[in-house]
Amino acid sequence: MYTNNRILAAKSSVPVYLLPKMANRHGLIAGATGTGKTVTLKVLAESFSDMGVPVFLADVKGDLAGLAVEGTPNPKLDERIKKLGIEGFSFKSYPVRFWDLFGENGHPVRTTISDMGSLLLGRMLGLNETQAGVLNIVFRVADDNGLLLLDLKDLRAMIQYVGDHAKELTTDYGNVSSQTIGTILRGLLTLEDQGGAHFFGEPALDIFDWMQATSAGKGYVNILHSTKLYLTPVLYSTFLLWMLSELFEVLPEAGDLDMPKMVFFFDEAHLLFEDAPKALLDKIEQVVRLIRSKGVGVYFVTQTPADIPQDVLGQLGNRVQHALRAFTPADRKFVKAAAQSFRANPAFSTETAITELATGEALISFLEADGKPAVVERAFVLPPQSSFSAIDDATRSRIIASSNLAGKYDRVVDRESACEILTKKVKQEQDAVQQEQERILKQREFEKNDRMNARRPHGTTAPRPGKSMLEKAAGSAVTTIGREVGRQLIRGILGSLSKR
Repeated sequence: MYTNNRILAAKSSVPVYLLPKMANRHGLIAGATGTGKTVTLKVLAESFSDMGVPVFLADVKGDLAGLAVEGTPNPKLDERIKKLGIEGFSFKSYPVRFWDLFGENGHPVRTTISDMGSLLLGRMLGLNETQAGVLNIVFRVADDNGLLLLDLKDLRAMIQYVGDHAKELTTDYGNVSSQTIGTILRGLLTLEDQGGAHFFGEPALDIFDWMQATSAGKGYVNILHSTKLYLTPVLYSTFLLWMLSELFEVLPEAGDLDMPKMVFFFDEAHLLFEDAPKALLDKIEQVVRLIRSKGVGVYFVTQTPADIPQDVLGQLGNRVQHALRAFTPADRKFVKAAAQSFRANPAFSTETAITELATGEALISFLEADGKPAVVERAFVLPPQSSFSAIDDATRSRIIASSNLAGKYDRVVDRESACEILTKKVKQEQDAVQQEQERILKQREFEKNDRMNARRPHGTTAPRPGKSMLEKAAGSAVTTIGREVGRQLIRGILGSLSKR
């Protein structure tokens, strides 16, 4: 609950506040299933919205949509409010925008293949290091020639083109094997079967549409409907990572702000790091470290802090730890590690408390005004002011239709891009082959007639043709395919197109 220019997140014998100035120092919400992580997420999201800070979060179970509806009193909730002695608590709704990569339960979310980049797309396709290297060559050839890859047909055309011209590309880019090209193309088929055709194309998401506030000064809560997307965990985590990288690429340096420009909640955060190659983990750590100075706070939501790599975990200054179970020696090891990450409170044992916490209760340590972690407090998280329940389809449809973004992303645009340009080039090469074959036939016919008519002086030979049109077409194709666009493309940390 946002009150007196602070976020009141929880209460015990003392109130626990999150200071707006420290909110972009990132955070962690951890705990076993059913311990209250979702409520904590909602309480923080509501407070950021009241503060005027836009929020992004992914709804993997469908219960976060209740942020759009005013909460209602019930005996259990009334008892919690009375017990905690919360003053000024009121039920209310929040300005929500619904998004959906499939375009079914929210505004469509798309990006282009070029914007996604080879690093993230390689993970999405499940490529090994060698295959990812060839995919990177495909992107480099496209970028060096200014070719935009907007959708899957563009990428398929570009992969096929690189495969067909592998010999000409070897000197500048390295070896490209036909087997690897085949593997990547099969990966595209799998991606299409998972609905990938919906994800890529134009109009692409303008990330600034997420960074808006209402006329009353409340930040919009952008909810990505992810119940279907979550069924393919790699797609889910990769797209959220791309969204985070987009924020990093478009926002200028902001320094220390009084409050964040935006807060990004990464639910089921363990999926981001599972089976991720070392190169990608290094890039994620770099983005998390640098995006803070651009005014973006990132909050990871997961079951245990052990799900987060140490280099990333060390940057999460605001911690909310719900109950953990300690049934096995491995569990007890995680509990001990989680306890040691807090600044100890002499009033209780942190390690013991973690296994005793009730539902909705948490160990909380937010950063103080000087940037130091506060002493950990054992406290009950406040109830949300919005509804606990999911919303019905009619309410969702009404909210989507009344949004000022309604219709902006609905109609797919298919402008000229790599597929069309390469199709023209292939046609030109085919025409060149045909013209060369016709030229050779004509020259042979001419030589035959010349001999038959004895017009050529004894001992002379027909002039040897110069470099054939076919050779010229093949040799120059790679250096000319991008002239229609005419500029080299630049990429950022995670491989997405740089917007600066």
